[in-house]
Amino acid sequence: MSFANQVAIVTGASSGIGWELAKTLAAKQCAVGVVARRKDKLAALVREIEAAGGRAAYACADVAERHQVVPAIHSLRDQLGPIDLLIANSGVGMATTVEPQNIEDVEQMFRVNTLGVVYSIEAVLPEMLERGSGHLAAISSLAAYLGMPGESGYCASKAAVNSYMDGLRIQLGGRGIDVTTVCPGFIETPMTEANNFKMPWLMKADKAAAMIVRALERKKKIYNFPWQLSLLIKFARWLPDWIVERALAGKSGVRKENPDGFSHCLPPSSTACSSR
Repeated sequence: MSFANQVAIVTGASSGIGWELAKTLAAKQCAVGVVARRKDKLAALVREIEAAGGRAAYACADVAERHQVVPAIHSLRDQLGPIDLLIANSGVGMATTVEPQNIEDVEQMFRVNTLGVVYSIEAVLPEMLERGSGHLAAISSLAAYLGMPGESGYCASKAAVNSYMDGLRIQLGGRGIDVTTVCPGFIETPMTEANNFKMPWLMKADKAAAMIVRALERKKKIYNFPWQLSLLIKFARWLPDWIVERALAGKSGVRKENPDGFSHCLPPSSTACSSR
């Protein structure tokens, strides 16, 4: 599949992997609409794409707010044309605490990580169904496969994304719409620079974006990477709880929220990680 002359929307595009995804798609002659909260960053991204000969537009929105993100994506459609590809990339990561419980943080992770995907798809799916073509992609996390101590909210919000996308893929089968769930591991971004623990198989954002775009070109249903970490996580699901707890004991990071709300790294215990 070629992205030339198609229109793509990327949410959470003002830094990290969303930024690199937009640039990678534009380099393949795809018109790109970018969505995030920081207008200055989005404007800079559009200028960079246009300077390289690409076509792009931006719209500011918080994906956790349905009344913001749906009109924002519609405005990009009006500027660029019918949307062929949506990459719902926005997300946020914060630790889950029990003494005291930080319910507001957990709620925010579900609003951004899960409902942000739902709202973004809402903005594009009706017209894709009408045309009988399109591609929906969500950036989830390898953390979706394992509930980890201190990260219950983050892992659960990403697991919900996986289940939602699985159901959509089956439901839309035969309707001409492809559905892809992308589950990355650690990605090197300004947010992960603050983490003070070892991040296995850490990958640069531009390399991750290139791998994701290749997976989308092949219309993969589920794309887990890197494969080494994916296997490790799936193996850990079969381990006794005490082994997982001991393996993660003593690891900590900086509790920090990405200002655009996007994170898909695999967070150790009591870590807030923002990797996109």
